[in-house]
Amino acid sequence: MPSRRRKPEKTAAGNRPPSQPNSLFGEILDWMLAPLLFLWPISIIVTHNVADNIANEPYDRAMADSVRALARLVSVEDGQVAVHFPAPPRALFRADQDDTVYYQVADSGGDVVTGDREISRVPPPPALIPEEVLYRDDIIHGEEVRIAYQFLRAWPEPASPLVLVQVAETRNKRSDLASRVVTGVLLPQFAIIPIAVVLVWVGLTRGIAPLKRLQSLIRRRRPTDLSPIAAASVPEEVRPLIVAFNDMMARLEENLQAQQRFIADAAHQMRTPLTGLKMQTDLALLESDPAQLRESLARIADSTDRASHLINQLLSLARAEASFEKLYAVEQVDLETIVRDVALELFPRAQAKGIDLGIEPCGHPLLIEGNPVLLREMIKNLIDNAIKYTPDHGRVTARTRVAGAIVFEVEDTGIGIPEADRERVFERFYRVLGSGADGSGLGLPIVREIAELHRATVALTPNPSGHGTLAQVLFPRGQLPTLPAPPFVDSFPVT
Repeated sequence: MPSRRRKPEKTAAGNRPPSQPNSLFGEILDWMLAPLLFLWPISIIVTHNVADNIANEPYDRAMADSVRALARLVSVEDGQVAVHFPAPPRALFRADQDDTVYYQVADSGGDVVTGDREISRVPPPPALIPEEVLYRDDIIHGEEVRIAYQFLRAWPEPASPLVLVQVAETRNKRSDLASRVVTGVLLPQFAIIPIAVVLVWVGLTRGIAPLKRLQSLIRRRRPTDLSPIAAASVPEEVRPLIVAFNDMMARLEENLQAQQRFIADAAHQMRTPLTGLKMQTDLALLESDPAQLRESLARIADSTDRASHLINQLLSLARAEASFEKLYAVEQVDLETIVRDVALELFPRAQAKGIDLGIEPCGHPLLIEGNPVLLREMIKNLIDNAIKYTPDHGRVTARTRVAGAIVFEVEDTGIGIPEADRERVFERFYRVLGSGADGSGLGLPIVREIAELHRATVALTPNPSGHGTLAQVLFPRGQLPTLPAPPFVDSFPVT
């Protein structure tokens, strides 16, 4: 059967096809490098904070020693706080070459006893711990400073006033030490990251090498080679894909073989009526007797009808097979209505043979999901088969009912089907010997194909009421009314 190719989709830029998706190599590389590039600035910030903590620790200890040393110089004389320096304070607290050092001693009233007034006051902590040195950050003269401070009691009694001792220092040495730490940590990263990118590239290239070999293997195959790929020779991550691919190839090979058989059988079946038609035409050309010529033309017309019927059934089967994967125009249809319409269409054929063609509806709509064209073809084939293989003045009944599932039945009083042939009649072009009726052997295969499309099952059994056959199609249960009307019999009169 000819295949149809989809037209390429148009884009806003013109008739160019849509861009192809990224490669697997690029996707993996992006997901590996993107987190690295995202985490790198975060690592710089974290490294800087760690470096600040590292730089603060030794200098904080030195400032704490200075605060304790200054606190030991504080005394109370005649109720007044005094500080006795062994040397000039400027020499003690301003000897640093990199940073500016400030100091301050203030009494409980907030008055500065000695030192720099630029250092701001701070309230005492809720619970005072003796000898505890606290730290805080502040700004003096526009420069960031680190302040170490301690609260002392003027005399041992718990209710004695507090004396505040503070030492402040600018952060130049700390910033310089933190910068050296950050530089020492980050500089190697500038060399490590490019090397890591190269190693990732090389690793991914080697990692997807089996996929490239698999691609090359598939490309070297002949178009007719549908044999499975050895799953043991591919990486474990790709193995499920190869198994699914092999399964698809097996189904494809089966479909191709079915098509080849179908084409061969169709060609064989078409050759017979066409050969007969050609012979009868040649004989008609040789006739001079009008009566014989008319008889030859009648045979030609009959052969043409049979050939047309065969072609129509071949097209119906091809249409059903083409819809196997994707049933088109699926909608909710009433099985009762289709059965009645088909019976009305075939009534003249039954009337010509004197057959009593009747329908026994269940009396309410039988709603199923399906394709109305294909369902009509299936029902028509079943009723047409029953009329064809039922002797003159016989009886054919099309019936619908509900018995756990939606059931469509065609009951006839024909020649019947032997038990050994009840499955084989669903094979293409198979006909029961000795039936005495012309046929293509495609009616029942079409019925089964369409039934399977609708998740239905087909069965052939002897007619329980006597001679003939009972054909049953069981559909999945659809939407039914809660109170169905009683069934009734509707027959077409036969004259």
